[in-house]
Amino acid sequence: MCGICGIWSPESQARNDPAEAARLMFFSLYALQHRGQESAGLAATDGRDLRVVRRMGLVGQVFSEPDLAVLGGRAAMGHTRYSTTGSSKIQNAQPMVVRDEELGELAIAHNGNCINAREVRDELAARGASFVTSSDTEVVAQAIAHAPGDSWDARIVQALPRLQGAWSLVLLTPTALYAIRDPLGVRPLCLGRKGNSWLVASETCALDTIGAEFIREVAPGEVLRVDDRGPVPIADLSSRTRRGLCIFEHVYLASASSRLGGVSVYATRERMGEILADEHPANADAVIPVPDSAIPAAVGYARRTGIPFHEGLIKNRYIGRTFIQPSDELRRHNVALKYNALGDVLEGKRVVVVDDSIVRGNTSGPIVELLRRHGAREVHMRICSPPLRHACYFGVDMARRSELVASRLGIEEIRQHIGADSLGYLSVEGMVRATGGTADEYCAACFTGDYLVPVQLELDKSSLETPVRARVPIAEPR
Repeated sequence: MCGICGIWSPESQARNDPAEAARLMFFSLYALQHRGQESAGLAATDGRDLRVVRRMGLVGQVFSEPDLAVLGGRAAMGHTRYSTTGSSKIQNAQPMVVRDEELGELAIAHNGNCINAREVRDELAARGASFVTSSDTEVVAQAIAHAPGDSWDARIVQALPRLQGAWSLVLLTPTALYAIRDPLGVRPLCLGRKGNSWLVASETCALDTIGAEFIREVAPGEVLRVDDRGPVPIADLSSRTRRGLCIFEHVYLASASSRLGGVSVYATRERMGEILADEHPANADAVIPVPDSAIPAAVGYARRTGIPFHEGLIKNRYIGRTFIQPSDELRRHNVALKYNALGDVLEGKRVVVVDDSIVRGNTSGPIVELLRRHGAREVHMRICSPPLRHACYFGVDMARRSELVASRLGIEEIRQHIGADSLGYLSVEGMVRATGGTADEYCAACFTGDYLVPVQLELDKSSLETPVRARVPIAEPR
C-alpha cells in the first residue's frame, strides 16, 4: 500500500533550479500520504552520486527546506511507507540503497509484497549477500545487485522473474530512473509528464498535485527506463496466465481523486453505494458515511434510495487512517479520537451508516454505540464491499485470517457483535460491476480466497525478522 514516485528532468532544468526535482517529489509524496504514514524518504542524484534523506513520521515532519537543497539534482524518487513485511522502524524505511563495485549505487522504493522473499533471501545469503533489515524491499534490491549482467538494465531483467507476488518499483541510479510493475499488475503505477520532465507515481493524484499530465499506466510486467531519451520499455515480464489490479484499491486504498486504469475512483465508489442500495435497501430517515473513504458510496446509496444524505460523524482531520496503523492497539486508540457525532442530525432518526469495510470488527461496534449515544433510534450498517474473509499477501497488512471477523462469524453474528439493527454487504459481483470491469481484471482474493498465485498461508510481516537460515551455497548463474 506504500506510495512511490519518481522524476527525471533534463540537465539544463536542474541547472536552473537544482532543488526542483526533489521539491516536486516532496509534494507528490504529500499527495500519497494516505498510502502510508509510518516513514518517508527521498533519494536524488546529480548524475554522479545518490543522496538520501529518510526518517520516521509523516512527510511534513520528515523533510525541511535544507533537506531539499541537499537533495538537489536532475532526478529524484520518494517513498511513504505502510509496513507489510518488516516492522515499522528506521532500518526498514525507504528508499534503500545498494552498492555494486562495478555499477555503483541503486536506490529502490517498493509498493507491494514479495511473497517468496524468505526463500530468495536465503539463496542470496548463501552467495554472500548481507542483510541489515527485515524488509522484503532489501531482498529485491540485493537480488538485482547480485544478478548477472554488465548494466543495471541487464541485472533488473535477470532478477525480477525470480520474485513472486506484488512489487511496483521505482529505482534510481545516477544515469536513469526505472518504473516497474509486477507481472500480475496488483499495485498501481502510472506515467506522467510536466514540461520536459517525466514522472512516475502510484496514483494519478500525485501527478495532479504538481500539475503534471497523466500519460498512461505502466503496464503489468513492464520494465520502463527513463533518462534523457524519455521513457523506454526495456522488458515485458507480464504474466501470460493471470493478472489483476487489487480491487481493494477502489474500495479503500486509493485516493478518491485518483483514476485507476482510466476509471475514476470516486465514481466507482458512488456506483458501489448505488448497487449496495439495490442489494440491501433499508427503511431509514438519513444516510450517513463513515468518513472519508465511504463518503462517495454513501452519496450513491442516498441518491438511489432517495433517503437524505447527512454528515452524522465528523472526522478529526489530524488523525491518520486507523486501518493502516501498524498495531491493533493503536487502531483502537485512534478510533476513540477520530470521530465526533452530531446529535442534532441523529436524534430520533433511523440511520443507514455506510462504511467501506469491516476488517477486525473493532471499529464498527464503537461507531454504532457512538451513534446510539447521540440519539440514533436505529442503526443499519451497510458495507460497500463484501465480507473480508481472507488475508492479503500482496501488500495490504489488513490482518491474519484468524483476526478477520468475517472469517469466523456469519453476517448475522457480525451484526450482533457490532450491535447494529441490520447489516448488509455489497456482493462480489456488485463490487466488480461498479468498477466497469470484469472479474478477471482484478485480484479479489481477500474476499474470495482465489489468490492469483499460490501463497504461504502462514506468511506475515515478521517473516524476515529471524536470522537468515544457513544453506549450502548454490551455484552462481552462468
